[in-house]
Amino acid sequence: MSLLARLQTKDKGDSSAGKKETPVDIAPVGEAEDQLPPVRQEKALKPVPKPIDEPDAEYFELKDLTLKFIMKERKDEDIEDIVMDMDEIIQDILQENNHLQNIGNIEKLKVELKNDLTGYGPINPLLLDEDVSEVMVNGPKHVYAERKGKLSLTDVTFRDDDHVMAVLEKILSPLGRRVDESSPMVDARLKDGSRVNAIIPPLALGGPTITIRKFAKDPFTIHDLIRFGTLTEEMAAFIQACVEGKLNIFVSGGTGSGKTTTLNVLSSFISNKDRIVTIEDAAELQLGQEHVVSLETRPANIEGTGAVTIRDLVRNSLRMRPDRIVIGEVRSGEALDMLQAMNTGHDGSLATGHSNSPRDMVSRLETMVLMAGMDLPIKAIREQIAGALHLIIQQSRLNDGTRRITSITEVQGMEGDVIVLQDIFVFKQDGVGGDGKIIGKLVPTGIRPQFYEQLEQEGIDLPAALFMEKE
Repeated sequence: MSLLARLQTKDKGDSSAGKKETPVDIAPVGEAEDQLPPVRQEKALKPVPKPIDEPDAEYFELKDLTLKFIMKERKDEDIEDIVMDMDEIIQDILQENNHLQNIGNIEKLKVELKNDLTGYGPINPLLLDEDVSEVMVNGPKHVYAERKGKLSLTDVTFRDDDHVMAVLEKILSPLGRRVDESSPMVDARLKDGSRVNAIIPPLALGGPTITIRKFAKDPFTIHDLIRFGTLTEEMAAFIQACVEGKLNIFVSGGTGSGKTTTLNVLSSFISNKDRIVTIEDAAELQLGQEHVVSLETRPANIEGTGAVTIRDLVRNSLRMRPDRIVIGEVRSGEALDMLQAMNTGHDGSLATGHSNSPRDMVSRLETMVLMAGMDLPIKAIREQIAGALHLIIQQSRLNDGTRRITSITEVQGMEGDVIVLQDIFVFKQDGVGGDGKIIGKLVPTGIRPQFYEQLEQEGIDLPAALFMEKE
């Protein structure tokens, strides 16, 4: 049974059935003033850290002595050999320092030392946890992790700001990047593709802040998105047909809504015969085709020069004879170059952008085109957008942490000075279950897109029943 059929078999229970209304006594005017209960003022809830068994000064002294010994006496040895000899190293240091003999948590110390030597300190277990999709360090004492779309405070802590900075330096050094008071912000990519953003004092008032968005080892497929409930089989078939039919598609949504994942799945439908050029700030796309050229932006150097932007790469890509251009995120003046490319023969281009709805995405594109510095009339910009884009896929992260495609919208053209949009598929929410899960279903609106004939000309046959509303 398909996901759509299963969704349609769910009946919404009426929780109000069988309940009787209780009559309310209303006191006459003037008699109830003294009987009013005091107004209760709700206080804003703040995240309360989990109780943590804080190590004492001797614990940190032993840890520092161990690390200093390793760096001095065994710096040229293999890390794995050092980890295997950790028990012996710690015992030797304890024998030389009698005042540290009564320290407990030796096993915890060994784990921390292993994480410091082989990984990224206290957050290393979170980065190795496959269920964790994002790690957020808000200063030394507050580390959050995202699991299945839900954020939670962990029991992971750093010793102090210097400890966070040491881990951050270990992350950035192999990448040739730095962060200090003169350059207090950095955006980088780890070797496994995970994206790292860091901002430190004086800009970050609560201490050094690190955000790591992990990169999936095995990229999700369209079947995974169907299984997650992100979209239905019917929507998947429609989207695949649109990509194979070389329609220009824009994926919009908020931060963390899954835009890049969806873009990666869309890109997987591109023919293996096409030459694909991908353009990203931090390379995250994982394409399996043979002919892929991946381009990545570059920040300015210490002197403030040498930066290469998304717009620079979009312009350069047009000279690379691409069959498909895939842009990780459009956020500025590159929108103009992208629209011009789509309007001048580069069909089948894909891109993402931040917005709360397809209509908002169109408005943002207008703003971004103006950021290119071109003094263009709004109507001309809208004509460019209407002529370039065929489809806007809106993705959202719902309150229960699930990521859903909430609408697939066709850009039908211009009517006067207004761009006409028409929903083809939408997500209809019926309510919230007892477990907090959103109850709803993805359904067609009953309207067949105007580019249906264009797909037929490309040899793609979609059944008309795909767009019919289901009872």
